[in-house]
Amino acid sequence: MTRKLLQAALVACAFAATGAQAQTEIQWWHSMGGALGDKLNELATQFNKSQGDYKVVPVYKGSYPESMTAAIAAFRAGNAPHILQVFEVGTATMMSAKGAVVPVYKLMKDSDEPFDPKAYLPAVSGYYTDAKGNMLSFPFNSSTVLFYVNKDAFRKAGLDPNKPPKTWKDFSQAAEKLKASGAKCVYTTSWPSWMHVENFSAWHNVPIGTKDNGMGGLDAKFTINSPLHVRHVSMLGDFAKKGWFTYAGRTSQGDAKFTSGECAMFSGSAGAQAGIRKGAKFDWSVNMIPYHDDVKGAPQNSIIGGASLWVMGGKTNNAYKGVAKFFAFLSRPEVQMAWHTGTGYVPITHAAYELTRKSGFYAKDPGAEVAVKQLTNKAPTANSKGLRFGNFVQGREVIEEELESVFAGKKDAKSALDEAVRRGNEVLRKFESANRS
Repeated sequence: MTRKLLQAALVACAFAATGAQAQTEIQWWHSMGGALGDKLNELATQFNKSQGDYKVVPVYKGSYPESMTAAIAAFRAGNAPHILQVFEVGTATMMSAKGAVVPVYKLMKDSDEPFDPKAYLPAVSGYYTDAKGNMLSFPFNSSTVLFYVNKDAFRKAGLDPNKPPKTWKDFSQAAEKLKASGAKCVYTTSWPSWMHVENFSAWHNVPIGTKDNGMGGLDAKFTINSPLHVRHVSMLGDFAKKGWFTYAGRTSQGDAKFTSGECAMFSGSAGAQAGIRKGAKFDWSVNMIPYHDDVKGAPQNSIIGGASLWVMGGKTNNAYKGVAKFFAFLSRPEVQMAWHTGTGYVPITHAAYELTRKSGFYAKDPGAEVAVKQLTNKAPTANSKGLRFGNFVQGREVIEEELESVFAGKKDAKSALDEAVRRGNEVLRKFESANRS
């Protein structure tokens, strides 16, 4: 009897070992830390528990630019991850990386997984679709820039906390009172180019560049030195001199300044809500970004930010089937709703948005719907449907460097934006030359 039990135990162990070996591991490199990283890890854990054939392993690789650089180096060395999270400004660069990536529409078709581009919000899917309507990457954490207010700071300054600034004129009046009330930091922003150049342009229906903001061809040129752009950046420079604007950095550094209570007003990603909910010790609200009310047609609609998931080349067919199953899992309405309500990112599908609405979540938390309403404020125009500039990671760095010179009082807005256009166009021409077939 003892021998039979021992034999049965050995068989069970051998079976377990075989099962463990058969499970295919899928590496997912990402750029989400803190509360967002926790939510991302929950998704992977949930998928892993839902089946036994595949195991998604999330790996934090630093900021978006850092993870993209690391993945390119890893691909050249033959050990790239299966999935790479790439921020939206890296789209054109990834699209040009033929052989290095597997288009998501092909991945899903080859794996026989359901995939309908029309199921996704147009503002989201359009950003990651080629001229033939094929989706090349999988939308994941889609966001837009929003305007946050510390309602307690507003009360202290004698301002109505339920009337956040709608225009930049309103902003100036509020800023003056907040400064007088002793606010250490009146206003800051994360992602300054995304907020004050890219979304600013879409929100006011002016182009960032020619060729439909780069979507119409590689020979696009920047146009961010228009009179309206100069006026706006000059205004920010004046705000900095008055102590109304505190520069935080080029990426998400502004999030922490608002969450800690240091800054009374803040513009940043819809996805910042996860961290604010977790860390803020004050009453706050989410609002649409301010606009210049003397600009005809403003406000228009904002554009998305965040990132999509790209599938790297050179992997096995079995691994790709696992990636496809994971993407199908991420598209489920209930999974999307949990991600949306837990992070503040936009629900990427119509079904997820509708499910969230029917759940009563927006009635309890109106701010959670602001991102969707802002993205769909008006039907997108050629100026407000997004952008697709080659090597825009470097292009954005050029823009931000010139913006910093204005914020620091070293250059006037016209000189800085003229230089941003000149230097930015050099980046575009190098990309065009390298990718002309």
